[in-house]
Amino acid sequence: MAELTTVDELLDRILTTVSPLPEFPQPLMEAIGLAAAEDVSAPIALPGFDNSAMDGYAVCFGDLAGAGEDTPVTLPVVGEIGAGRGGHLALSPGTTAKIMTGARVPAGADAVVPYEWTDRGVAKVQVRRAPTEGQHIRRAGEDVAVGDLLIEHGTVLGPRHLGLLAAVGRATVRTRPRPRVVVMSTGSELREPGTSLSSDSIYDANSWLLAAAARRNGAIAYRVGIVPDDPSTFTDALSDQLVRADLVVTSGGVSQGDYDVVKEALSSLGTVWFGGVAMQPGKPQGFGVVGEDKVPIFTLPGNPVSSYISFETFVLPAIRRMMGKAPYQRPLHRAMLTHAVSSPAGRRQFLRAEYAVDRGGAHATPVGGPGSHLIGDLAQSNALIVVPEETTSLSAGDQVQVLLLDEEF
Repeated sequence: MAELTTVDELLDRILTTVSPLPEFPQPLMEAIGLAAAEDVSAPIALPGFDNSAMDGYAVCFGDLAGAGEDTPVTLPVVGEIGAGRGGHLALSPGTTAKIMTGARVPAGADAVVPYEWTDRGVAKVQVRRAPTEGQHIRRAGEDVAVGDLLIEHGTVLGPRHLGLLAAVGRATVRTRPRPRVVVMSTGSELREPGTSLSSDSIYDANSWLLAAAARRNGAIAYRVGIVPDDPSTFTDALSDQLVRADLVVTSGGVSQGDYDVVKEALSSLGTVWFGGVAMQPGKPQGFGVVGEDKVPIFTLPGNPVSSYISFETFVLPAIRRMMGKAPYQRPLHRAMLTHAVSSPAGRRQFLRAEYAVDRGGAHATPVGGPGSHLIGDLAQSNALIVVPEETTSLSAGDQVQVLLLDEEF
C-alpha cells in the first residue's frame, strides 16, 4: 500500500507552487477586502487647516474673559463663514464672525463660541459664556500629520481604511487582484438544481458549494456546468476554461474507480500529482499545474463534505497566498469537547461541530456522523474539530483545537 502524504506535506507543496498575483493600482471601491501591496503615508495633514468643531461664532477668547449669564459680552458680527466658502478672512480683536462646522477658522480667531452660548444675533451677538483658548477648534494635523504611516503593506482593506485613503486624496491603492477561480464538477450522474432527476441521478451540490466558498473568501468564482464521465470531454472543458483561470478546482473523479475521469485525463500530463493524504475525510487528492501558463489545479474528492474540507485545508490557503493575505490558514481556537469521539490512527480528522461560547467558556459539540456525504450535517456546523494524527480518542471535557468556518481572518 502506498504511503500516505501528510496534510502538511501537501500544503507545503501547494504554497511553494502557488505565487502571489502581480500587484497593481486598484480603484478604492474595488480594493475592499483586498490586501494592500504598499505602505501608504499621508501626503497631506488631517485636518488640512484649522476648522470649527461647532456651529457658532469665531472669536478672540480674550474679548470674552468676563462673559457670563448675568454679564453677557456683545460683539459686532463682521461676516459669516460656511464650510468651503471661508477664503482667508481675518478677524480683528473686538469682533466676531458667524462660522459653520468644518469651516476654516479665520486668522486672528482662537476659539469658537457655540450658538447655545449666545442669543444667535446677526448684526451683533450677545455671548453668555467665556471660552478657553482653542476651544471648539480642530487644529491642522491633529488627526494625521504629513508623512504618517496610514496603511501597512499586507493590511486587509476595509471600509475604514478606504475612507482614510479617500480623506487624504488617494483614488487608488496598490493591491493584488482577486484570483479567478474556475470550479468544475464531474459525474454523469449529476443534474443541475431545478431540473428533474432520474432514478439514479443526483443534484450537483459541489460546484455551488465550492464556488460560493471561493467567492466568500475574496475570489472571483466561475462555476462551470457539469462535465460527464468522459476524459476527452473533461479535457476540452478544462482547456476552454484556462483562459480565464488563475486557479482551477474540480470535484470528483480522483479515486480508484473505473470512471475517475479527472485522474485519467490529467495523469498523462506529468504535472499533476495524485495520491492519498493522511486525513479524514478527504483522503484522495490531486494537485499540480496545467496549461501553458501553469495554472494551479486542485482535484478534490467528490463527496460534498470531503470536497468542502479539502477546500478549507488546501484551496483556501492558496487563494489567500495569491491575494497576498496572511495568515494563509485559519487560526486554531481552543474549546471544550462536549461528547467523546474516536479517530483513526495516523489520520488528521476534521469533525463537523457547533462552536459556541457561554458563561462556561468555549465549547464544541460534534454534529452528525463521520460520513463524507452528510451535507445536511455540514450545513448545521460552524466549526471543524481538528483531531491530530497521533490522537485516537478524546473524552467529553477534553480541550480540542477548532477551526471557525465563519470567522473573518
